Amino acid sequence: MMLFQIAVTLIPGIGDITGKKLIAYCGGVEAVFKEKKQHLMKIPGIKETLASAVVNGRNAALERAEKELKFIEKYKIECFFFTEEAYPRRLNHCVDSPMMLYHKGNANLNKSKIVSIVGTRSATEYGKECCRKIVEGLADSDVLIVSGLAHGIDAIAHKEALKNDIETVGVLAHGLDRIYPAVHCNIAQKMLEKGGLVTDYISETNPDRENFPKRNRIIAGLSDATIVIEAAKKGGALITADIANSYNRDVFAVPGKISDVYSEGCNHFIKTNKAALIQSADDIKYLLGWDTKKPKNTSLQRKLFVNLTPDENAIVKLLEEHNQMSVDGICLELQTTTSLVAAALLNLEFEGIVKILPGKIYSLT
Repeated sequence: MMLFQIAVTLIPGIGDITGKKLIAYCGGVEAVFKEKKQHLMKIPGIKETLASAVVNGRNAALERAEKELKFIEKYKIECFFFTEEAYPRRLNHCVDSPMMLYHKGNANLNKSKIVSIVGTRSATEYGKECCRKIVEGLADSDVLIVSGLAHGIDAIAHKEALKNDIETVGVLAHGLDRIYPAVHCNIAQKMLEKGGLVTDYISETNPDRENFPKRNRIIAGLSDATIVIEAAKKGGALITADIANSYNRDVFAVPGKISDVYSEGCNHFIKTNKAALIQSADDIKYLLGWDTKKPKNTSLQRKLFVNLTPDENAIVKLLEEHNQMSVDGICLELQTTTSLVAAALLNLEFEGIVKILPGKIYSLT
């Protein structure tokens, strides 16, 4: 099965969104490699050119996948396909998430608290110090920190996480047969002992320039929130933040002087309400609802919930159990869509049964 899972990602012209559609319409990943061209062309959005690419590229994809399987077995790499239970749950809510994810290390990619930290490669002393203090302040929250193993803020976030015994994961823009930049090999090795490395690229993939913006969707999608610490007006950090916003995830930004080039992006995001202003880890904990102790579970009067729909009742039960939850967290638990949960929460809010807290967190009133 894994052979076909890897191979489907290697068919030329098939991206993650189209690949998932093919698998769904064909009835499984193996069926994609058996379907006739005329049948593929009946799938919405699959034209003759793409159908031909699938048919003509299947054998080469399978051949390359066999080689990759040997690499995976040799280096004990974990593979997560999007249809499997072990696949990171947060990524499953992202339409363009990778079909296959490769992981080496011991990180729990479904940890209850995950944040991404991104920023400029040309970090100033101000940015470095802010990053260190924020990571250090998160040490008591049992959090997983995700970043891109690049120069600057990324590397500092990983180093500080290791220093404070925090799990940290680096998302790579190439295969797991190399580390780029090479100077971060020592950091990467330590991360394998307390976290890991993740990529959607097979071995022998070069760290080409176009790969970096693409890998940013994984950084944003793996986490509950993305934290931007120093970013110029344009760059990968802001691409990641924009993607996080598109996924309906929280985005936080550290402000800087209006004259600082590497704070221009952060300040703009705050100004345009694309990111919440933060100054410390305590701000993050507050906005994500991590700073409140879970009170003893109190039974609410059942008569209040007589006229609730099944979806609303399920949400009430979850909030009784967990005290506070995000929309994404509720979706993950109930295995349903964001739109259905949002509609149910809105009705519960109108009825005075739930309330919304800072950081898009919901609790019972």
